[in-house]
Amino acid sequence: MTGTRRTAAALFLLPALVLLGALVVYPIGYSLIRSFLSQSGDSFAGVDNYRALFTDDGIRTALKNNIIWVVFAPTVSTALGLIFAVLTERVRWGTAFKLVVFMPMAISMLAAGIIFRLVYDQDPDKGVANAVWVGVHDSFAESSAFPRAHPGRQSPLRPDQGGFVTAGTVHTGRTVALPLVGVAPDRMPKGAEPAARAQPQPQPGKVTGTAWQDFTRGKGVGKLGAVDPAEQGYAGMRIEAVKDGKVVASTKAAADGTFTLPAAADGARLRLPASNFREPYNGVDWLGPALVTPAVIGSYVWMWAGFAMVLIAAGLAGMPRELLEAARVDGANEWQVFRRVTVPLLAPVLAVVTVTLMINVLKIFDLVFIIPPGSSQDDANVLALELYRKGFSEDQPGIASAIAVFLLLLVIPVMLFNIRRLRREVRR
Repeated sequence: MTGTRRTAAALFLLPALVLLGALVVYPIGYSLIRSFLSQSGDSFAGVDNYRALFTDDGIRTALKNNIIWVVFAPTVSTALGLIFAVLTERVRWGTAFKLVVFMPMAISMLAAGIIFRLVYDQDPDKGVANAVWVGVHDSFAESSAFPRAHPGRQSPLRPDQGGFVTAGTVHTGRTVALPLVGVAPDRMPKGAEPAARAQPQPQPGKVTGTAWQDFTRGKGVGKLGAVDPAEQGYAGMRIEAVKDGKVVASTKAAADGTFTLPAAADGARLRLPASNFREPYNGVDWLGPALVTPAVIGSYVWMWAGFAMVLIAAGLAGMPRELLEAARVDGANEWQVFRRVTVPLLAPVLAVVTVTLMINVLKIFDLVFIIPPGSSQDDANVLALELYRKGFSEDQPGIASAIAVFLLLLVIPVMLFNIRRLRREVRR
């Protein structure tokens, strides 16, 4: 009656209103005004700053990447969270698994960015992703041990389609020298032994020879084109005998570099095929221009799939079990129960998770700033990072303010959708 309660309520709300005005309303209003001013802030620029959003190449790339983020990151995170929540509901160690999946949420974006910068390192000896990828690849396609080997001075070998071939033909009963250089001693195959000079076979119809590293450390040490005691054989080197462009015989060098070919090699040229000199597989360029955005999205999913899983698991815990049992009694299999009963009942929770993640990815900054190297950061650019660049690195506060307002406009529809959905849930 006296208005005392209203006054008291206003006094209690005043600190919150002041903070809300200072930290939210004022920055939004200032950014809106600044977006219509020139870069110096002295004159009115109209919509020039907003026009730059659709003409500047960097901003257009950022906008395209933001669309990719909004479409894929929330969808994949929510889908994985749903799968984890459903599968772990029936196992004893489900709680422990959920704890492990949720743990990345305790890590800051900065720390996660540093972790995944190392995970995606190109060097398989440093990057976990490429170490696994190269290990799987090498299990099916063996890498060459001699990628840098090549003929030295006065060599009988000549280049041929990525490999090397002898200048002349070979004949049975004679030895062939195939000297090469260019392989560091610590890069020689583990099974390599000191090279041995092949002797002509006493039985007719054989071509013998040696493929070896024709290099001895030290000045004036060793004889060019001859096998010296300190030199190693090219263990496992593949040698082919070629006549008229066709391979008539082939073999591999022994640990000491010696090899033997049958009588079919008589009159052929010996070829060291390109497979001997193939560069070792070095994995995938995860942080290159083509894959950098999916790679960064992968790190985001690693962090936020646990968040989605926990919320969805809470929804599963409150789901009426009699509906699931009724579906099974009616003859539905587990996939049908999941698709036609579980997912529809979880739709409100899935909407909350997806919308929350969509709002989150619209302002993603930390991971994109830390993970991509400088050469790929332009390709991984997003609006929040471009806002930072324009405002602080390129000194274009007008365009930066326009980006901020544009981001706000993108977030508002998602927030309104979330608010309307929550109100509908309350009415129910």
